[in-house]
Amino acid sequence: MGRMLGVCLFAAALSVGYAREESKEKPFVPADFSGWEGLIKEYWSVKDGALIGNSGEKGIKFNTFLASKKLYKDFELKFKVKLNKGSGNSGIQIRSKLVDTKQYPVAGPQADIGAGYWGSLYGERFGGMMKAADKETQKVVKSDDFNDYHIVCVGKKVTIKVNGTTTVDQEFPKLPDEGIIAFQLHAGGPMVVTFKDIQFTERSK
Repeated sequence: MGRMLGVCLFAAALSVGYAREESKEKPFVPADFSGWEGLIKEYWSVKDGALIGNSGEKGIKFNTFLASKKLYKDFELKFKVKLNKGSGNSGIQIRSKLVDTKQYPVAGPQADIGAGYWGSLYGERFGGMMKAADKETQKVVKSDDFNDYHIVCVGKKVTIKVNGTTTVDQEFPKLPDEGIIAFQLHAGGPMVVTFKDIQFTERSK
């Protein structure tokens, strides 16, 4: 009886372990980039679960994006982001649209990442600056290190936090009702941006 009980418990443990493996959520940006599009071979990679955008030794002459194929409405997005040597510029497009599939430009609101712009909401091909982050915000940014970035988009309201400091928290009447999410690699000199510990939660009903 004891031996049978032991076998049953062992089998149950294996079953639970297997279920836990199966229940693991798929990464927001998987290693095979399924569900995403862009100039992937040229500029994007996934290493140890982190998304890396690298413009190469010569840099890049145009803004390009890694764009989701799925449209999103209300959501919460958390991640850690680092600009190598603190240089370059990046951002996260929210409720945006893909313009074309040659260079993969995107139009719409962008949670900005870069010196002087961290935490701002910028309209990429969408009218320019929508809400500039306070200059004091830049003091909490860690150059050449990972920074906590938090975006909440519900209805017409957008909230952005950088390292726990709120930089944007208001409604924007012209905010699209839905759209893609996209990671930016900015035009300019050589740059590397790394996004890790990406956590995404849809809030749409």
